[in-house]
Amino acid sequence: SNCFNCISNTKPELRRREYNIIVNEHSNSLFGYAMNFLHDREDAEDIVQDVFEKLWVNRGKVEPTKAKSWMFTTAHNAMINFSTRKSRMSFYDEMERFEKGEIIPNSFEANEVVNRAVSILPPIQKSIIILRDLEGYSYGEVGEILDLSESQVKVYLFRGRRKIKKQLKGLVELV
Repeated sequence: SNCFNCISNTKPELRRREYNIIVNEHSNSLFGYAMNFLHDREDAEDIVQDVFEKLWVNRGKVEPTKAKSWMFTTAHNAMINFSTRKSRMSFYDEMERFEKGEIIPNSFEANEVVNRAVSILPPIQKSIIILRDLEGYSYGEVGEILDLSESQVKVYLFRGRRKIKKQLKGLVELV
């Protein structure tokens, strides 16, 4: 009976080898997600590095099969915290520059306009649009990463896309 207890108490744990495989397998898509969310290489690298560090620290709690969604969820939360702190600063800087005439709204490249439109979305909609439309994850995968049902993902995606269209329509009318 001692052996039986030993077996039933062992949880699947990430061993060093499994950890390295998971990191190698998902580092590109995790970095792509962070880049699309933050638009800054250094910040994205920092977030990804933090996620890998947290994964190693929590390897006893994270099941290998759940590691991918755990990492994306952790990245999502870290980016929201980071963006909130950063946007408080940059919003005021940007308004100041706009008022001084340093920024001219219709001078942005089309790509920049889309990035701007996505950047105004609430973090959850922003993440869903990035994961679904830019990274190509299924509704189910996005739901798993962000801890939402598939129907919630679809609703947020619809609302996010609608906001972007509205924003782009407004910008086009300015030109």
